[in-house]
Amino acid sequence: MSPPKSANSDAPTVAPTVAPTLRDATEGDLPSIVDIYNASIPGRLATADIDPVSVASRRAWFQDRDPARHPLWVAERDGRVVGWLSFGKFHARPAYAATAEVSIYVATNAQRSGIATFLMTTALARAPSLGLTTFVALVFAHNSRSVSLCQKFGFQTWGLLPQVAVLDGIERDLLILGRRIDAD
Repeated sequence: MSPPKSANSDAPTVAPTVAPTLRDATEGDLPSIVDIYNASIPGRLATADIDPVSVASRRAWFQDRDPARHPLWVAERDGRVVGWLSFGKFHARPAYAATAEVSIYVATNAQRSGIATFLMTTALARAPSLGLTTFVALVFAHNSRSVSLCQKFGFQTWGLLPQVAVLDGIERDLLILGRRIDAD
């Protein structure tokens, strides 16, 4: 079976009326995950990477994910990976075990079609079953769409790291956005 195709290909824009599905990522999804990530680099909004990453360079990151505690999910539409969400370990020290850094990336032609909202809604709903009580998101202050997404879900600004990244010669601020998760 061939790996799912990424929505960053030359395929037509994904129709927002088709409901996405969610599943744990497999190693076969890594090319699509990397394609989506690399497509975000030129916009200088979502990552501090300035050059594309390779599938090989992301294998250790992928293998560090634990479906029971810090999963990596992919959202699909029509058999194509259109987005992904990663629960990263916030810090290696044990006292931070219930806190996860949440990262969401959406394929260029699937943006503004509800994928990020779907991923965040699911993450918040499933967080208690993963043993998570706190989400943290590290977002560039000039990334208004990501800031808005987080605020829509009740994230608050917990910190500001001024001028810590240089992208194309411009110093950028990094926001630390956070949200506690209530177990229902």
